[in-house]
Amino acid sequence: MMFAVTKSSSSALVAPWKPTPTGDLPLTSTDKSRLFLYFTSFHVFEHPIHEPAETIRHALSRALVHYYPIAGRVSVGDDDVKISCTGDGVAFFAAAASCDLRDVRFLDVDDIDGSCHSDPLMTMQVTEFACGGYVLGVTTNHVIADAFGLAQFLQAVGEHARGVPSPHDASLPDIPQLLPAMPRSPSTLKHVDFAYTDRTIPWSFINRVKAEFMSCTVFEVVAAAIWQCRARAIGAAHDAQAPLVFTANVRKHVGAKDGYYGNCVTSQVVAATSGAVASSAIVDLVKLIKDAKERLTTSTLLAAEQAIMTEEIADALCGYDALFVSSWGGIGLDGVDFGGGKPARVVPNMERTVVPFCWPCLPCSKKDHHGSNVIACCVTQVHVDEFHSQLDRLR
Repeated sequence: MMFAVTKSSSSALVAPWKPTPTGDLPLTSTDKSRLFLYFTSFHVFEHPIHEPAETIRHALSRALVHYYPIAGRVSVGDDDVKISCTGDGVAFFAAAASCDLRDVRFLDVDDIDGSCHSDPLMTMQVTEFACGGYVLGVTTNHVIADAFGLAQFLQAVGEHARGVPSPHDASLPDIPQLLPAMPRSPSTLKHVDFAYTDRTIPWSFINRVKAEFMSCTVFEVVAAAIWQCRARAIGAAHDAQAPLVFTANVRKHVGAKDGYYGNCVTSQVVAATSGAVASSAIVDLVKLIKDAKERLTTSTLLAAEQAIMTEEIADALCGYDALFVSSWGGIGLDGVDFGGGKPARVVPNMERTVVPFCWPCLPCSKKDHHGSNVIACCVTQVHVDEFHSQLDRLR
């Protein structure tokens, strides 16, 4: 992170506080497609609680009794990959910083570097600040949970921290995936040093577009704006495919039980050329995104995506002209509470970036009174100035 940690504990494994079921759990196709992906979230809490690191560590051990697969390990054998419920635990660090949260503007910084990649399926670090606030950093192997599931798990940890435990279900539905249609697996793509962007899309712009297209959502407007600004900034060939890919939570479409926290997402593709994205009216791009969302039904979960997945579009998904989007708004990350109130900010990050990626509509942003917060790792340093210039023109 962009602040000095003055004291840090060595890594310790936090295991379930009492014995949990053992054995192997099969992985769904959704899980397997995300085996080598890690994502990190930083949860910024400005109101103090008593001994944050110890309180969260204690609550974590209790939540893992219900979410025991998270304390397990990936197991490879007999040409298959499974989760072994070993109860080994989650890697846990405690740290302290000599500055205040306001000194680092609640993690409103130019770059974030605080993830880690290790054998545990999850790693947590609690960093206490001189002001009494603290930051919880969580790195998750995507094989065990999606962002919606992470939010549910952290809420459960918070319930235990506040003394309000609740049981959860962990059934595993199978979901058809778009990723196998890509010519190369994301795990084989090389890391790209995308520039880190932390910006706000102003409410004046969002409300203007919503007034013109009244049935659209904030996500659709913000995603369309990022898509267009990026296309204009990188200046790809006019006829090059520049697809937008966004993650969709399909729990209600596949009948997942309440409390399911594993991967239950698929990807929707919005196909368009770079020239069309750069030159179209913003409401036309919003309509394309809305149409893609409406294709998502129980009976046609992936059929529509397969129908538009031409070889040209599939190739584009592995390149610089595509944009991948994952919204963390409305999934519960703003409801995490360890006893001192909800977070002031939730900041995402990825340890390994292989495709252009952004997180629109982030919850709990200190910038909320100005607009909708977006964090993006979607352009290289060569194009970042023009990307920021395009974003600045949104009014």
